[in-house]
Amino acid sequence: MGIRSKPSTARSLDQPGGNVTGFDLHLVETVAKRLELLHESVPTATSIAYLRNPTNPVYAQAEATEVQAAARSIGVHLLSLDASNPNEVETAFANLVQQQARALLLSGDGLLNFTLQNQIVALAARHAIPAMYIVRETVKAGGLMSYGLDQYDGWRQAGVYTGRILKGERPADLPVQRVTKVELALNLKTAKALGLTFPITLLGRADEVIE
Repeated sequence: MGIRSKPSTARSLDQPGGNVTGFDLHLVETVAKRLELLHESVPTATSIAYLRNPTNPVYAQAEATEVQAAARSIGVHLLSLDASNPNEVETAFANLVQQQARALLLSGDGLLNFTLQNQIVALAARHAIPAMYIVRETVKAGGLMSYGLDQYDGWRQAGVYTGRILKGERPADLPVQRVTKVELALNLKTAKALGLTFPITLLGRADEVIE
């Protein structure tokens, strides 16, 4: 999530320089928690699929390393699957079912979580696969659960920065900020359809529970 007048690279978060500033969503840093919450919701899942977009280097590399370490720490087998278009998503789900993965963790990639959101939610429902997403809108659309940064808070902050730039401030003088507000959303209707019951402790920590 950035504000820029032309392509550039920030020198640092505090002093981006050039014509770029914005907000760092650091979704890579939340992947271990997303896996932990998914496993807490589906404790019998000894094999969990991890769906990533191989054309996005941040999530195909840095996040993949994080999630593999997290899987080892909680003792689950991680099945890594790649998809960057609708046909590959279909293939990934076929492999997931064939290899008997019992839950699905999506990477933080925007293509999977926004562009292909409806397809993935529908396939998860068709194959009765509990899935963890990054935005609560996916849970409202029928996904089981999400844990991620508050997108609206980030957009609001980006709007403030846009106003400051339009009033004459230089992007180089505005530090790149991190969006730190995270939210957990749960869908009880989807859980019931999957034969799941969320732990009371998890329900108590949820920011939004959809019934």
